[in-house]
Amino acid sequence: MLTRSRLSPELATDLRETANTMAEAARTATLRYFRKPGLGAETKLAGGFDPVTEADRAAESAMRAVLAARRPVDGVLGEEQAAVAGTSGLTWVIDPIDGTRGFISGTPTWGVLIGLQDADGPFYGVIDQPYIGERFEGGLGQAHVAGPHGDAPLGVRPAVSLAEATLFSTFPEVGTGAERAAFERVRDRVRLTRYGMDCYAYGLLAAGQVDLVIEAGLHPYDIAAPIAVIEAAGGIVTDWQGGPVHAGGQVIAAASAALHGDALKLLQAQ
Repeated sequence: MLTRSRLSPELATDLRETANTMAEAARTATLRYFRKPGLGAETKLAGGFDPVTEADRAAESAMRAVLAARRPVDGVLGEEQAAVAGTSGLTWVIDPIDGTRGFISGTPTWGVLIGLQDADGPFYGVIDQPYIGERFEGGLGQAHVAGPHGDAPLGVRPAVSLAEATLFSTFPEVGTGAERAAFERVRDRVRLTRYGMDCYAYGLLAAGQVDLVIEAGLHPYDIAAPIAVIEAAGGIVTDWQGGPVHAGGQVIAAASAALHGDALKLLQAQ
């Protein structure tokens, strides 16, 4: 069974090429629908609104087709189709459109997430924003972003105090009532809080633009790629107890251990 410690340079290159081929396939599939008239959205949540579109399904199918051709021995865990158990010990964790609400609203803050994990969790990831043409890549010796300004190294922002920090979250109504109260304890202590960025917030943290991302109720496919990208950039990603978070749930991502610790104390306060 393959693990990250047993990957040869040749295999690492193949995995990166596979991920970038998947990202290109998803770009083509999503941009066919983005800001185009007539795109409908169904909801996956009874009594609520958890949208899925033809673009979500098309992008996941396109990425799975790449994997079937290039890496049929690997497992696949995606949002829109059934999980596939592989035999290699490696699993691709994919979200075809993270931020479907943003997608159907025309905002360019959604993204395609491609994570690669072994039994110990994610170790390589891609956060791709097709409309902007920006791709954050971390792990397997990589930590860089390619986009309109060219190719640049990723690196989290130098440590700042909580009072100087910028905090991102997708929804102001974070999780349960108790989770929202915990989030607000941090929100009330930082300099600036912004909402609605979905996975793009994690890319910005890895690029040194923001300091904290705090969310709740995430799935594995929401966070696998961001974990790898942020850790490659020098940041830290855990659950609200400071433990592994590759299964999803309550997530805190921080640019420094000190900031992470200060925010955790507020999240855990009673």
